[in-house]
Amino acid sequence: MFPHELPLILAVMGSVVVPLLLLVWDSSAQLEVAVVERSGDLLLHSGSPYIPAPTTVGDYNPYLPGMAVFGLPHALFGGGLLTDARWWMAGAFFVTMAAATRPLVRRVRGMAGGRPGAPTAPRCATAPVLLWLAACPLVALPLAVGGIDLPVIGLMCWGLAAAATGTPGRAGLLIGAAAALKWTAWPAVSVVLALVAARHGRRLALAAAAATALAVLTAVVPFLLTAPRAFVENVLAFPLGLGNATSPAASPLPGWLLATYVPGGAIIAMVLLAVAAIGVAGSLAIRPPRTVRAAADRLAIGLAFAMALMPATRFGYLVYPLVLSAWPRLMQIATATGPRSAICPRSLDHASLSEVVCDLSEEIGPGVVPSPDQRQADGLRQGCGTGHVSVPQRVTEQADRKRRAPEVGEETML
Repeated sequence: MFPHELPLILAVMGSVVVPLLLLVWDSSAQLEVAVVERSGDLLLHSGSPYIPAPTTVGDYNPYLPGMAVFGLPHALFGGGLLTDARWWMAGAFFVTMAAATRPLVRRVRGMAGGRPGAPTAPRCATAPVLLWLAACPLVALPLAVGGIDLPVIGLMCWGLAAAATGTPGRAGLLIGAAAALKWTAWPAVSVVLALVAARHGRRLALAAAAATALAVLTAVVPFLLTAPRAFVENVLAFPLGLGNATSPAASPLPGWLLATYVPGGAIIAMVLLAVAAIGVAGSLAIRPPRTVRAAADRLAIGLAFAMALMPATRFGYLVYPLVLSAWPRLMQIATATGPRSAICPRSLDHASLSEVVCDLSEEIGPGVVPSPDQRQADGLRQGCGTGHVSVPQRVTEQADRKRRAPEVGEETML
């Protein structure tokens, strides 16, 4: 790790690692962790992750069948320090977020290493992004006490990155995997398909849709067919407030306030939610996103409306729009302003440095990489000393000619 990342490492240790160790040692966790571990045990021994006739809140499993995978270590090896579901959900979050970040900066790191396309250490841009996200309180808290939503978010971001980098089949499978974990990932399907269609055409968008459908059907349909009553009671009736117990998700957000204090407020909240969904869908049809950042922003807006207007919701769900909006921006900063040794090593001459900067501008778009005049004014042509590369406001004319014209205010890939 670079020395300037030490404060981030200490922040993550203090906000995530130490609290998680203490909570796991004390067997303290949110109810959702016990639900996931029990679902893994039920899946292993009965073939279904759902209790057939739940009566109390603790009996319900409102998640889709894929979430039971994180409870399998506990089911296989029993309770222990390493079998707690939170470790596996946190690991899935970090792995998927790293996989989402790496492809978008791979070419730049290869050029910086002096050999185009040569693999280099991923920590240059990936590690700071992951550390910043983990240190954020709205991410650190679920990592320590629950973490149900974080693997879903990681798969969504990875799917967006795959859609932008030319692997729509993989994007479809990743979004399908997220959709097999929790309903909250389903809005991402339309955004990823719109991104694939805008960048690669409708034929590949259809291929991505087929991959998504295959992943979801494979993970969901067997349990719907073998235990339909248990599936409907747990996954549909309970979240909609139609089960034998009421969901404890009740943060004072607009949807909950309407449902609680306004006559007919639940219907009003659902109508507003439908209007917001139609608006986001209309924006995807009228002006589909062409970059990861634009797609992530569009998805963040849609999920923010959904989390705010659902009658049964909680503040913790706001981690979805937070990570989706922060991730591409953190990646942009880490790629453009990382240590100079990672962007312009001393072994590169001025011609190679120009190639690196132009390649970087293609990856992260305008507003980040300096033009030649600005680089000279900022002293970048005087070698790679200590400190960080400055972040000017225009992009090189050469990069503008090489890439396809982006939407106003959007980057080429990120």
